[in-house]
Amino acid sequence: MIGDHRTGSSALHICPLCEAGCGLDVTIDDGAVTLVRGDRSDVFSGGFLCPKGTALKDLQNDPDRLRRPLVKRNGTFVEVDFDEAFAEIELRLGPIRAEHGPSSCGLVIGNPTVHRTGLVLYALQLAAALGSPNVFSAATLDQMPKHVAVGRMFGDFYSVPVPDMERTDLLVVIGANPIVSNGSMWSVPDFRGKARALRERGGRLITIDPRFTETAKVADRHHHIRPGSDVFMLAGVVHTLFAEGLVSLDRLAPFVNGADELRDAVAPFGPEQVSTRCGIAAGDIRALARDIAGAHRAAVYGRLGTCLQRHATLTSWLIDVINVLTGNLDSPGGAMFAKPAAFASNTTGAPGVGEGVVTGRYHSRVSGAPEVMGQFPMACLAEEIDTAGDGQLRALIMMASNAAVSAPNSARLARALDGLELMVCLDIYVNETTRHADVIIPGPSPLEEAHYDVFFSQYAHRNVARYSPPALPAPGGMPHDWETMLRLIAIVSGRGVAADIEALDDEIISGLLRDAAGDNADGMLAALAGRRGAERLVDLSLRTGPYGDVFGLVPGGLSLDAVLAAPSGIDLGQLEPRVPEILRTPSGKIELAPDPFVEALTAAVVEIADAAPECVVIGRRDLRSNNSWMHNLPILAKGRERCTLLVHPDDATRWLLDGGTGARLSSATTGESIEVTVELDDSMMVGVVSLPHGWGHDQIGSRLRVAAQRPGANLNAITDSAQRDPLSGNAVLNGVEATIQPLR
Repeated sequence: MIGDHRTGSSALHICPLCEAGCGLDVTIDDGAVTLVRGDRSDVFSGGFLCPKGTALKDLQNDPDRLRRPLVKRNGTFVEVDFDEAFAEIELRLGPIRAEHGPSSCGLVIGNPTVHRTGLVLYALQLAAALGSPNVFSAATLDQMPKHVAVGRMFGDFYSVPVPDMERTDLLVVIGANPIVSNGSMWSVPDFRGKARALRERGGRLITIDPRFTETAKVADRHHHIRPGSDVFMLAGVVHTLFAEGLVSLDRLAPFVNGADELRDAVAPFGPEQVSTRCGIAAGDIRALARDIAGAHRAAVYGRLGTCLQRHATLTSWLIDVINVLTGNLDSPGGAMFAKPAAFASNTTGAPGVGEGVVTGRYHSRVSGAPEVMGQFPMACLAEEIDTAGDGQLRALIMMASNAAVSAPNSARLARALDGLELMVCLDIYVNETTRHADVIIPGPSPLEEAHYDVFFSQYAHRNVARYSPPALPAPGGMPHDWETMLRLIAIVSGRGVAADIEALDDEIISGLLRDAAGDNADGMLAALAGRRGAERLVDLSLRTGPYGDVFGLVPGGLSLDAVLAAPSGIDLGQLEPRVPEILRTPSGKIELAPDPFVEALTAAVVEIADAAPECVVIGRRDLRSNNSWMHNLPILAKGRERCTLLVHPDDATRWLLDGGTGARLSSATTGESIEVTVELDDSMMVGVVSLPHGWGHDQIGSRLRVAAQRPGANLNAITDSAQRDPLSGNAVLNGVEATIQPLR
């Protein structure tokens, strides 16, 4: 079902550009998008829309966006039809796999994949068909520590508690800037408005960050913190909770293991001991602990900054430890668990007990990085390509990933990509990564694809069910994302490019139904007749989910038809307590002190005395940017230059820097350097500078004409792929030690 395209018509859609997932009202004149506004009736976003959403008009019309596949012939891209492109992949991939085995082929899953329903729902099927351990994803660049932390604590990698923003009295935000991001691993449109409402009802907002962020500007209190030291500050808070008798588990008490072990583990981390290391006064650490414990309803939330440092998993763990110890986990106004209508692993199976999570089932070939969630760290990708030996990566399928910008030590990765025998990219642009490709398969624009928030409903501040049909038809001959994925599955599984993908799709869903429903599978499949691909999978998950109609057994329950009948979504209510039902640990309890975490925290004691480097670099987020391709959209690219190095004026004086001039920023570990433009900014903590990730659009062969006008500098050219969080393998992209010299 596609929107009406008569002159002056409109279509409702969900914005797929970031985790907020705002509802859109798209005006279409003669098949062209003329205006994008917020859908005021949307049950989740209520009409809110940031600049990224309005930019969908520019994206739809961008002449640089690919509409047909490209195949590289004699070093030059040639436009071909889709059948020829898939035939090229089969012709070249088959011999590589036959000679070198499945491990010679890898899969990279980029961030935009999770924003495209047809890609994300078939990604695991493609990985399984590939039969290779070499799967890498953007999750290992910015969120894996949180998955590992909650997996160990609650038994499921996706059981991520989020602040119950509309009912809390105190929100503590660490290493996050939700006014700019509208949440991250927390879908919360219009955070600014919700922060205002918090203040109006007498609540408070506290921010902790090396930068006085946009969110800090509306907070009641802000603490600057040394990058990478969050674990010590948080351990100091936990120490205070125990030392001052502020622990109150409340209703969670019967469901908590490990409080005594935790108390012993944080004993060396008193506020006086950690104060110098983290740059926050001991009295302020104690006050923070007392504020959280004393608030009627409080929530502690940490995000990107907490996930990009060396002790990222420990930091993510201690954030939820604090929520547990103060009785604020799973409590209205605290940190709560969403109950998604579809695709949530913690809504299936026996409630309250499970097998828990396992990591390190196998290890990467070169540096021995442990597997997490079936993935290796993206930081390992270059070494797996350019290091010879059995299992060397020779072919790569990249799904919506600009890894040559987003991965650490990106210069090495770019060189490695040129050494592949075959590189296939699913992407809508020729960018810094896809310029290395042999075949590029474009997909429809976001407005030309149906959308359901598969992952982000698990992090939503409110339970809703929403589905968007395509607002516009895709160009003639262009397959939908799910069709492209099935073609690739057919190729890598040996069925061939001419395989019947509808039959393959039936086979996949039949397997899912047999595993879930046994003898009832045939009847359920018949009930899903008339739908195919991603749409059918959405219908299946809705109907068998916690609010579903179970194929007619629950009158009034959800189905895709029911959701389609509510174009602005169905409100399923506020978050509700889910412990013990949500738990999937073998003990059936919250594991407050998992052995690997306690051991790692104990080992970190020796770092308390570490001196602060003279200069460290952190990233930052801009309201007009999420993924690098957004820099090519005129409406988002206009205005002031945003890829600048923020430097505190005191630092500028001692480093002989002037605002608006150039400087050379060099890594203290790799020796790599980049040229940057200095911007004086007293929001920065002294000794800390900030450059946003995702820039560096000056590479020969890229076709991003707008972005190339102000290319910026690629921060990941100086980050070190060897620097990783040991518990999750996540790349260390913040707190990078560096030196700065003025350009003369």
